[in-house]
Amino acid sequence: MEKKKELVLSVKNICKRYGGIQALDHVSIDFEKRETHALVGENGAGKSTLIKMISGAEVPDSGEMIFDGKSYERMTPQLSKSAGVSTIYQEFNLFPSLTVAENIYMGDELLSDKRKTFYDAGEYVEKAGEVLNRMKVDISPTELIEHMTTAQMQLVEIAKAVAKDAKILIMDEPTAPLSTKETEDLFELIGRLKESGVTIIYISHRMEELYRIADRLTVMRDGKYILTSTPDKITRQELICQMANRKVEEIEFHHTWPTKDVVLEAKNIAGNGLEDISFSLRQGEILGLGGLLGAGRTELARLLFGAEKIESGELWLEGKRITVNSPKQAVKQGIAYVPEDRKIHGAILSLPISWNITMPILKAISGKNGIIRQKEEDAIVEEHRQAFRIKLGSVKDHVSSLSGGNQQKVVLAKWIASNPKVLILDEPTRGVDVGAKQEIYGLIADFAKKGLAIILISSDMDELLNISDRLIVLNEKRIVGRLEKEEFSQDKVLAMASGVL
Repeated sequence: MEKKKELVLSVKNICKRYGGIQALDHVSIDFEKRETHALVGENGAGKSTLIKMISGAEVPDSGEMIFDGKSYERMTPQLSKSAGVSTIYQEFNLFPSLTVAENIYMGDELLSDKRKTFYDAGEYVEKAGEVLNRMKVDISPTELIEHMTTAQMQLVEIAKAVAKDAKILIMDEPTAPLSTKETEDLFELIGRLKESGVTIIYISHRMEELYRIADRLTVMRDGKYILTSTPDKITRQELICQMANRKVEEIEFHHTWPTKDVVLEAKNIAGNGLEDISFSLRQGEILGLGGLLGAGRTELARLLFGAEKIESGELWLEGKRITVNSPKQAVKQGIAYVPEDRKIHGAILSLPISWNITMPILKAISGKNGIIRQKEEDAIVEEHRQAFRIKLGSVKDHVSSLSGGNQQKVVLAKWIASNPKVLILDEPTRGVDVGAKQEIYGLIADFAKKGLAIILISSDMDELLNISDRLIVLNEKRIVGRLEKEEFSQDKVLAMASGVL
């Protein structure tokens, strides 16, 4: 007889409405002890709302949550914490100017036996060291957060949960900012946490991850519970269909046409930590930039876009030498940049969708008196809304009202409206669900077929290898390899990126 599973958390008939939107509609899910339980679904499916209910950040309209047999109609952050819940969001909750030890125990300071009025800094360090050793991670408890990598900061967030004896650890897109090696290290740590009795609730849009580490998968769609399955009982395509409620076709990309003209050429450029960068980009080509975090990919993008200064070397556009000392100059020359963080640098979330789309071309659609020609603006916004299939209530709604995938489409629409010659895409599908991801891939393919020259930066190896026509690989701010399509392989890219080749 199969041993009965031990439930650590059950949510029963949870409902939540925001205005006219039913965010959660009678959702019921069981979470077992020592399992990695993945929540999957498109943006807007209700995953984040459910997590907020469990962590006490939001209050459900109805339903109950049962932690270790004890029922609650609502949680508060303090109640959730006392029940053993810890959440690691995509935006870390750390104090950069404090040490690892101080961050781990922030909020429940340790008191020395000898001096009850003040905490003992030595005790902080000793206890934090024990936690880090238990996790088997090589981080000093006295190191300042501001000196750490993104992967190390994530480990500190996990250490905060381990120090508080968390029973349930919620991880929201934990590998989004991590390299392949750092992702592997995280997966090993998750395995050790499970062995110690921790339940992991894991949210990710990356299919390969879900099938790699999830013990069970729960699909949510439009605020509803759809199904729970073990990975071996549902194929990847079936899972995607359940998430999207439709068949999602994978986009096929073209191969490079060698006869196309060179649009952009960098000759020995240096700046922003980079040295001796040379490459060419052809019309209709998708040139991929491979490399680990910190290799210099985003630094190069910012140089090309004028956000950082080119200290030496030459930049040529359509056979003419150009200068880009500012983003304004870059846009004027025909270079557009979709940054990796759409919420901070890509869109102004508190402004209407229409304003965001036409922001780079305000001068072009304004009269001599500086007043915008409203009919022209409305026509451009509607044209791009349809072309990019942006799902919205009204173009006057704020960008913040959209799902992550539709926010990214707004950023893409903004730059395509400026009619660029070169489009730089930095992590274009980060945090985007599988349905929206394929739609964005379709848009990128269309851009390239129409002759737009594209530079693609992606930490998703499948994305990088499938979309790119050619690859240049960076390591320590230098180009260390160049690969044609027929030479592509994950092992080769990783070997170059790691400095082995």
